[in-house]
Amino acid sequence: MTAGAPKLAIERLQAGYGDVQVLWDVTIEVGTGELVCLIGSNGAGKTTLMRCISGLLAITAGQIVVDGRSMAQATPADFLRAGIAHVPEGRRLFSAMSVRDNLLMGAYLRDDKDRIAEDLERVYAMFPILAERRRQDAGTLSGGEQQMCALGRGLMARPSLLLIDELSLGLAPRIVELLSERLREINRSGVAVLLVEQDVMNALELATRAYVIDQGRVTKAGLSTSLASDPAIREAYMGIA
Repeated sequence: MTAGAPKLAIERLQAGYGDVQVLWDVTIEVGTGELVCLIGSNGAGKTTLMRCISGLLAITAGQIVVDGRSMAQATPADFLRAGIAHVPEGRRLFSAMSVRDNLLMGAYLRDDKDRIAEDLERVYAMFPILAERRRQDAGTLSGGEQQMCALGRGLMARPSLLLIDELSLGLAPRIVELLSERLREINRSGVAVLLVEQDVMNALELATRAYVIDQGRVTKAGLSTSLASDPAIREAYMGIA
């Protein structure tokens, strides 16, 4: 558990799609400036949880509390105004729009033009290839470049909590290394991160704490170092007997 009031507190959350319940009494928290990861097999409910935390999916029971404020009935715009930005699975860029316009979409609720321009330059400094290709359609970028653009778009909201669903899926190791280092920099700047990552070893190296989700329930939680040495986790998610 984190010291003091957490940035995000999820309490006994339940959610699903129609008559199919996916999440059962999920309780997690992310402290201010903390980097926490969610690990679990495909279909465990990780993406569903991320969609709840950004307001894309209504919850059926439980609480989502951000900075002490209940967000159980909040809209996606409310979550964004509360400082939560979501980098979704699959990137979800506007493929026919330029890289620059995709990045600016992350700031669509902001009206501080000078700071928006500063943040755009910050993203370009973080990912120079995006500066080179700022006028290029996002749909023509490589997978790694698209992930950089999606991450940059999330940063353009000036979040205090960044939700990242599958940072490295389908990407080359050198791109994963670059993205992981940038994520560390983002976190060191004070932005809290909740990370879903298929590369469990990488996720546990990045995060300070972790939760394991299995069949829609949190089954284990603790320091990443402890979970990384847990024989059951190593066998189930890392293929290490």
